[in-house]
Amino acid sequence: MTVTDPIADMLTRIRNAVVVGHEEVLVPSSRMKLSISRILKEEGFISDFETIKGKTQQVIKIHLKYSEGQPAVLGLERVSKPGLRVYSGKGEIPRVYGGLGIAILSTPKGVITGQKAWQNNIGGEVLCYVW
Repeated sequence: MTVTDPIADMLTRIRNAVVVGHEEVLVPSSRMKLSISRILKEEGFISDFETIKGKTQQVIKIHLKYSEGQPAVLGLERVSKPGLRVYSGKGEIPRVYGGLGIAILSTPKGVITGQKAWQNNIGGEVLCYVW
């Protein structure tokens, strides 16, 4: 089945797995999703991820992180959508929950967090917010 917005599908799968309390979730693989998973791991929102060769395509197995029964991911929000792209200049990079969350941007230097984009003085497409 073809998905119109694969990144939103990934975020929804993670959100649903966290609400139910699953330890891991499977997501169809792509380079963009691997980059987002890498950022989530670096920022401490997930414990680990790995790629698994499926029957038709590769999938990403994301190991969710919990601390004393509370999930590390409290919320995920898709910002830029296929019908409405949202771009941010180098001086307009949003802060999520006063710096407690992260914004993930797609920039000319790859998929990075909003803080790294601000440090590198570059802007890009705001993919999502995570807190």
